[in-house]
Amino acid sequence: MRYLAESFIFGALRRGRSVEQFLGPVGPPERRGVRYVEVRAARTSCEVYVHAVEDVGHESFLDLDSFPPFDQNSEEEQFGQLLGRAEDPQSALILAEKGTGAVRGRWVNQGVVQDEYRDFVRSGRPSGISPDGYPWPDRRIAP
Repeated sequence: MRYLAESFIFGALRRGRSVEQFLGPVGPPERRGVRYVEVRAARTSCEVYVHAVEDVGHESFLDLDSFPPFDQNSEEEQFGQLLGRAEDPQSALILAEKGTGAVRGRWVNQGVVQDEYRDFVRSGRPSGISPDGYPWPDRRIAP
C-alpha cells in the first residue's frame, strides 16, 4: 500500500521522517514543471515546504530532488519554499492541505514521491487528473 494511513503519517513525523505528496504538473506545456509538498519534522515543530521543479525526468531518471528549480531566479527553491511551520503534525498537515490542495489520503513516505512521478511519466504526463483518476490540486493555491 503506497498511501499512508493517518496514524502512520503522524508516526513518521514523530520519528523525524518527512512525508510527501506529488501535486502534479505546473507551468505551460512548452515549459513543463511538477510540484510536490513535503511536511518535514523539525526539532520542536513541523515545517511545510512546496517544491516546484522542472519536469526533466524520464522512466530511468526520477529523482525529483536533483531536478532544477522551476523558478531559476529563486534561491529558496534549492530546499523548497517554506509554506509555514506548525507546532504538531496534525496542524502541519492541515497547513499543507490548505496551502497546496494536498489530500489527506495521498501522503507517502519520504522518497516515495518519485514513484508517484514515475506513474505520472508512464501515463503520458496527464494535465487534468492523476494517473489513478484523482484531479490534481488547484495550482492557484500555492506558488
